[in-house]
Amino acid sequence: MASSIPKVALVTGASTGIGKCCAEHLATLGYRVFGTSRQAQPSSSAVEMIQLDVDDDNSVSAAIQSVMAKAGGIGVVINNAGWGLMGAIEDTAIEEAKAQLETNFFGVFRVCRAVLPIMRQQGGGYIINISSLGGIVGLPFSGMYSASKFAIEGYSEALRLETWRFGIRVVLIEPGDFNSNFTAARRFTKGSAANPAYQDAVERTRIAQEKEERNGPKPDAIARLVERILNMPNPRVRYSVGMLSQRIVVPCKRFLPSRLFEWIFSKVMGIQ
Repeated sequence: MASSIPKVALVTGASTGIGKCCAEHLATLGYRVFGTSRQAQPSSSAVEMIQLDVDDDNSVSAAIQSVMAKAGGIGVVINNAGWGLMGAIEDTAIEEAKAQLETNFFGVFRVCRAVLPIMRQQGGGYIINISSLGGIVGLPFSGMYSASKFAIEGYSEALRLETWRFGIRVVLIEPGDFNSNFTAARRFTKGSAANPAYQDAVERTRIAQEKEERNGPKPDAIARLVERILNMPNPRVRYSVGMLSQRIVVPCKRFLPSRLFEWIFSKVMGIQ
């Protein structure tokens, strides 16, 4: 990181899981770290917690103003706040789909809009958006979650090109399954319980995913990847991280014929 950029980090969704791990790791590197959560959380000696609801414009604005008043700048933003909606797309209400996109996509958009003028004026900064391997491959029965992460992918690519000349580096991290709080935070579409057409497949997929999440690695690898990115003056646009058995989906989708890839992926996901 350039010496002129303040060593101040803002990490959304920092009360548990990936966000908490990244926030605490940045603190060990000498950053002044502000972590956020929807509900007020106590601060620690390493991370100053502030209340921020990424679904709310006023909450985002107030939180950014609070950080600026305390620290005078923001050099790093990690957009991590998010959750997963599970259920067949047919069984997903419009309101449920909007809620998924509100947090996972528009939440990132709100935070970025609030910090971009700050980063331009101070001569640069890093925006790291936590995407997912589900933003590369559409996950069956998590279609709206994948839609939110696909949106983050395209948004981040465009934002990166627009802001590069200002010294702002926009980077995507695409984790696979990690042992975090994501399983506990997952929500299910209300229509899933009423429509028997998909119930068996949804249940098999849920069981398989939760097993992968429980047996997944701790999110320390993501925190270490963040550290490496912040030490790069010109990082790549995206980095996948996690179990090789999951990350291999990226080159497989790119190089295999689409029908073959879909057949293999359906088998792996347990829906065929």
